[in-house]
Amino acid sequence: MNKKDKPFLGYGLGLRTDHYEEILSGDPPIDWFEILSENYMVPGGRQLYHLDKIKERYPLVMHGVSMSIGSTDPLNMAYLKDLKTLAERVNPVWVSDHLCWTSHGGHNTHDLVPLPYNEETLNHLVSRITQVQDYLGRQILLENVSSYLTYKASEVEEWEFLKAVCEEADCLLLLDVNNIYVSGFNHEFDPKTFVDHIPADRVYQIHLAGHENNGDYIIDTHDHSVIDEVWDLYQYTIQKMGKITTMIERDDHIPPLAELIVEVEKAREIGEGVC
Repeated sequence: MNKKDKPFLGYGLGLRTDHYEEILSGDPPIDWFEILSENYMVPGGRQLYHLDKIKERYPLVMHGVSMSIGSTDPLNMAYLKDLKTLAERVNPVWVSDHLCWTSHGGHNTHDLVPLPYNEETLNHLVSRITQVQDYLGRQILLENVSSYLTYKASEVEEWEFLKAVCEEADCLLLLDVNNIYVSGFNHEFDPKTFVDHIPADRVYQIHLAGHENNGDYIIDTHDHSVIDEVWDLYQYTIQKMGKITTMIERDDHIPPLAELIVEVEKAREIGEGVC
């Protein structure tokens, strides 16, 4: 079960511009919101105006896609400065990004590329995560990405690597249950095995999302509803780890807020029913 000092925010949703007005004009049954950090790393404008209003009413967490913690490029200190400035404005419960690389030679691929799981990568990551956490003055959460390739240089399974990263860098995990399912399908491993080997005390947040099934492979698109198999894996995860802050993530084909609230409530029903 969870550490006593692990925050539990309840059941939340990714904040999207489509829903600003409805959120502020009503009282939707959502416990908290996750913001995409890069959308608000700006000097002003409509985005920050609405963010300031919403943060007065709901707890927020920050989630980024451009830290590129696994890249061999130098850490982008201008990016980290803007991230820290936003965190000081938002006062988020935590800050997260992805365990991957997104840049090479100063060019952003705009994709979350997985890493080889070996000692060299581990040492590289631990150094960079430590620098980021020291600069931000807080632990960060890192998310497992969905993957469509593996490396011959990998020496251990992804779940073993994640555990080692958390322990050696003293960081936390954002466990994306859909990503586990997607990678399990693509690489032919049992998603429950992944869950079984993750240190529960390091998992502070869970993502649930939809994907695109192309028959022989699955792409993590975040543009569909959560499927039954991912709901089942979420229930299994909660049974193994205890109650964990959970959210619904939707990035494209954004439906009305009411439809997403149905999924938030399903996560709540599973989470509260199990624990």
